[in-house]
Amino acid sequence: MFELDLSYSILLILCLIAACGFEFVNGFHDTANAVATVIYTNSLKPWTAVVYSGICNFAGVLIGGVGVAVGIVNLLPVESLVDQNIAHSLSMVMALLLSAIFWNLLTWYFGIPCSSSHTLIGSILGVGIAYSLLPDSREAAVNWGKAQEIGLSLLISPLFGFSMTIILMFLIRNLTKKKSYGDSLFKEPKKNAPPPTLIRALLILTCGSVSLSHGSNDGQKGVGLVMLILIGIVPSYFALNSKVAPSSLTGSLHKIETVLGSIDASPLSAPDHAKFQSALDMDKELIKRVEGFPSVESIKSNERFVIRKDILLIDRYMKELLDKSELRVSESDKKIIKDELKSVKKITDYSPQWVIIMIALSLGLGTMIGWKRIVKTIGEKIGKEHLNYAQGASAEIIAASTISISTYLSLPVSTTHVLSSGIAGSMVASKGVKNLQADTVRNILMAWLLTLPVVIVLSGTLFLLFRSIF
Repeated sequence: MFELDLSYSILLILCLIAACGFEFVNGFHDTANAVATVIYTNSLKPWTAVVYSGICNFAGVLIGGVGVAVGIVNLLPVESLVDQNIAHSLSMVMALLLSAIFWNLLTWYFGIPCSSSHTLIGSILGVGIAYSLLPDSREAAVNWGKAQEIGLSLLISPLFGFSMTIILMFLIRNLTKKKSYGDSLFKEPKKNAPPPTLIRALLILTCGSVSLSHGSNDGQKGVGLVMLILIGIVPSYFALNSKVAPSSLTGSLHKIETVLGSIDASPLSAPDHAKFQSALDMDKELIKRVEGFPSVESIKSNERFVIRKDILLIDRYMKELLDKSELRVSESDKKIIKDELKSVKKITDYSPQWVIIMIALSLGLGTMIGWKRIVKTIGEKIGKEHLNYAQGASAEIIAASTISISTYLSLPVSTTHVLSSGIAGSMVASKGVKNLQADTVRNILMAWLLTLPVVIVLSGTLFLLFRSIF
């Protein structure tokens, strides 16, 4: 197994259990976003809705891929933080796990729809920022380019959900006003009476779509969290994908070397020129490191993380440099570099199947517990009127679409914020801003604004505390 002392092996297991706990909490925290509409429109009984949502969440994790997970891993350059002291890696892992779980549980307890995405990303940023404050830190501990990309995704998605739900409500109202079922779409559901068959089928379908898309996006965040733990604590075993033959990378690395060797980098500034030369040197060295090795296992364990680090650094440097106008490189050469790097990164951008299944189970089971608090907020406290069929369907159609697009683009997005903003948009579409409950909206906005700074400070403080202890 892993070459770890018994005490560290136990801590690794505890960290993996805690990661599953985070995803479990994510399940019952975010489930309400998907099932609130079918419950409050009497389309499904509560437990039927929750089990249905749990199954869809489980399936979503399995089919979601690892694009979002890789984005989470790349947000915190583990290659900069990991050293020979396993206790330091454990400090990083424990700090972000404890702060993320604490904030998720706290907001769930008060029934506030809070974003698990914001919580996890804030925890990761807090650790990275705290690391950069250490006197012996030499490299940037946060991938700010990736952080900016993720931040924009989290900022734009709820605004998109709010505005698009208003537009969809307007379209539904105008397209159905002459239909026999048009009026029933906008009426308050009758107590304990299911909606008409067609409307009920639509609401069940949208609930499943939100749950499936939630699993495919939020589940990947759990996968990314587990990979951060594994790479941070046992990098020799999880730095590289054992299903990819290292020797198969040589063709791509040779192509990158040829293109880089033909580029005139002299107009670049001194720091950028140093990065360019470093990328070229690392590429040449990588060819020597992987050439002739048919499997990851055939490479010395202490070499595997070095290979991972060099691949990720080359990729990061080239992403920065290829956007520089000073670099004289043709579009065709840019494409070659990007395509070949994508091929090379197959050995670093991955997750073992057991990790995906473990997270899928955690999210699916979590979905079936603790959902009532948030359901009540979503269904009763955002708007002043009871959620009607059109509002529920509109909010969930937009939420499912937004999350699916974000997953396709490998961007994390907040299911909570997208659907909550969609519900708010549907209420505004019915009777204007006066139809919103100010106290609830204020609490959600406060949680949205406070999550990042609170969790960043909390995780950063815990990281520095654990580093001083260990």
